[in-house]
Amino acid sequence: MHHNLKISVIIPALNEEESIGLVLNDIPSEIVEEIIVVDNGSNDNTVTVANSLGARVIQEPLKGYGSACLKGISMLKQDTDIVVFLDADYSDYPQDLPAVVKPIVTGKAEMVIGSRMSGTREKGALLPQAIFGNKLATFLIRLFWGFKYTDLGPFRAIKYEDLLALNMIDTNYGWTVEMQIKALKEGLRTVEVPVRYRKRIGQSKITGTFSGTVRAGIKIIYTIFKYGLLK
Repeated sequence: MHHNLKISVIIPALNEEESIGLVLNDIPSEIVEEIIVVDNGSNDNTVTVANSLGARVIQEPLKGYGSACLKGISMLKQDTDIVVFLDADYSDYPQDLPAVVKPIVTGKAEMVIGSRMSGTREKGALLPQAIFGNKLATFLIRLFWGFKYTDLGPFRAIKYEDLLALNMIDTNYGWTVEMQIKALKEGLRTVEVPVRYRKRIGQSKITGTFSGTVRAGIKIIYTIFKYGLLK
């Protein structure tokens, strides 16, 4: 992929020492300008591993996926063009990054969601509660805004200037859905591309526990209604 656009990758991480090295090694470094790993309070060797592989590691002690993403955004180089969000648990395939950024590079979109629903996923990679939550959330978004997403997948890319204009605020479970709703409200051209998905390494902080699943589900639904009724 030959282009002059600068691509930055933000990876929120919490106790991912077993997986972060695999993620970093699989990122196509020839097209990526910078990689920021946001350590969200790990008490294992996540930071050591990430540093040893050349990532920029920054700390965000305030817990929450959204908090880590916000910190990563604040530390980006100002001349970057495209921001990619990628999980640290090796459930996504970093090799799919060129496909995720391609619609932006070719001028067809401002935001791209990597859809696990339309891609190929390993059996058991997405738990039933996550699949149900995704279907409900995307149904409600379609009801409010008339746009058919298939997934709230964490693997996504967005133009840097458009990301800043979204004024993201969510600090935890509502981050992905907030971005997708605000992109629609701002009129960003948004597309989905199929991405591969596998079982994560280690236990999920969200869907790995029943209480985490419930909390995440409530926050996602709340976020949709909050923006839907604010129209």
